[in-house]
Amino acid sequence: MSEIRDESLWESGKRKIDWVRNNMSLLRSIEQDFIKEQPFKGVRVALSIHLEAKTAYLCKVLAAGGAEMFITGSNPLSTQDDVAAALVHDGLNVFAWHASTPEEYHRHIAAVVSAAPNVIIDDGGDLVNMIHNEYPELIPNVYGGCEETTTGIIRLIAMNKAKELKFPMVLVNYGTGQSVWDGINRTTNLIVAGKKVVVAGYGWCGKGVAMRAKGLGAKVIVTEIDPVKAIEAVMDGFNVMPMEEAAKEGDFFVTVTGCKDVITEKSFKNMKSGAILCNAGHFDCEVDVAGLKKLAVETFEARNNIQGYRMADGRELFVIGEGRLVNLAAGDGHPAEIMDMSFAIQALSAAHIVKNHEAMSKEESKVFYVPEEIDNEVAERKLRFWGLSIDKLTDEQEKYLNSWQV
Repeated sequence: MSEIRDESLWESGKRKIDWVRNNMSLLRSIEQDFIKEQPFKGVRVALSIHLEAKTAYLCKVLAAGGAEMFITGSNPLSTQDDVAAALVHDGLNVFAWHASTPEEYHRHIAAVVSAAPNVIIDDGGDLVNMIHNEYPELIPNVYGGCEETTTGIIRLIAMNKAKELKFPMVLVNYGTGQSVWDGINRTTNLIVAGKKVVVAGYGWCGKGVAMRAKGLGAKVIVTEIDPVKAIEAVMDGFNVMPMEEAAKEGDFFVTVTGCKDVITEKSFKNMKSGAILCNAGHFDCEVDVAGLKKLAVETFEARNNIQGYRMADGRELFVIGEGRLVNLAAGDGHPAEIMDMSFAIQALSAAHIVKNHEAMSKEESKVFYVPEEIDNEVAERKLRFWGLSIDKLTDEQEKYLNSWQV
């Protein structure tokens, strides 16, 4: 039961999955544990994450633990058809293909939700939103789930605050950095050194993007709405200013906020010709591409995956990957070693939900942070795989830290 482009592509997808598996030591060790323990035996898992090789290996690890997998992508441009084919070839249920229309994307999400999952693993909140809004009769089947991106976490916190979230969700989050510049560099084939890079947002993602831009020799400007994060950016050596002012100076613009309308008409009118815009947040609404198109007197393909917009005054602005998530729309996503840690936390958190969902469901709040023991287990395993070790507290030190008496 699947809907993909072409199952004959499976061999190419298998090679990609095998490559990342060889570089994801944590997930390999968890896979061996899951094979023995079968924590998901009889459990249906619905997953909506950017569908490429690292995600595919996570799916195979969960399936090795007994899960019946129902898989779709979380972005129309990030699905890799050969990877989807490899999963189907191995007997998993996949509903996704690259460059799906809005109608196709919705249909694929619905196909996964309608499987009546027990566990949800989401990226951006599409599965959670659909099951609450379109399939509420299936909510009793859901033990809970995990969400792995800031955009989805913002949604979940809002739902929980409004008391609309009907099952437990564990908040698993991570940043970005190298993969954003991998996507920008391979798509533009331009130098970064000496240019001005405007990074919108200085959370975990913005920090990674800004630091990597600095490492490439760029002069970095940060835009923020949070005064504390703005101070952090200044203390890290970056300039801070409002977007309308930064628009006049930037050569590259990267949005990483999780919000909408971060770069709009006012900024487009201030940008110099040749400015390149992209988004490293989740949805394609941070850069107002539709508004830019209305301003333009002409649009054209400047380069593969780069759309050009010519303004009435002759200036040309460029958008990478339609304003969708640049590290996946124009690249291969986060490095395997990074996603090894994130997906290890996802896998262990999902098993935690299966084991503890009855107690979790009784809590008033339905959002949970990753249990400390899971964070520690993942970190300890990764350190061992790197051949590293850390100090341990003595009994006296434990007593000292846990006592109010000196």
